[in-house]
Amino acid sequence: MAEGQRFILGIDGLSRSGKTTFTANFKKHLQEKNIPTVIFHIDDYIAERKKRYNTSYEEWYEYYYLQWDIEGLTNNLLKQLKGSEILNLPTYDQHSDTHNLQVMKIPDTCLIIVEGVFLQRKEWRAYYDYVIYFDCPRQKRFERESKETQQNIEKFRKRYWKAEEYYLETESPKKQADFIFQS
Repeated sequence: MAEGQRFILGIDGLSRSGKTTFTANFKKHLQEKNIPTVIFHIDDYIAERKKRYNTSYEEWYEYYYLQWDIEGLTNNLLKQLKGSEILNLPTYDQHSDTHNLQVMKIPDTCLIIVEGVFLQRKEWRAYYDYVIYFDCPRQKRFERESKETQQNIEKFRKRYWKAEEYYLETESPKKQADFIFQS
């Protein structure tokens, strides 16, 4: 990476595919090599519960389209990554179900990692220089959930799996990704 250059890496994959674990381990490796790195976890920027649950839409739609403020993340995060020195981001606090302003200083020269689900949706794909897609079978991902979470299988069927199927069908993330990691 040349001086004054930012490289944006997208770490995409469905829920429980290993993205966050990989990103944490990769960050340690990059720190050992003294490579300036900034990480954004897309789940830090979800919408308040009232905007993504019990709306007039089907549950899968709520998860895919309302879980995040797609336009807000596009304008306040992704469009700003290459050139802005300071980012002001509304970060979600799950305990209070509110947002707090997060001020992020971005070095002129760094690797920026954006990690999360549905990163290659048409609204966001163009902002990454390179995308790694974590491909993991549904059953394996489901087994990584807590036993308590697994008890609510209907939520997976109506909300998560339908949204994931929609993403796979409409965005073809495996075809779009620069590299596929089998996890």
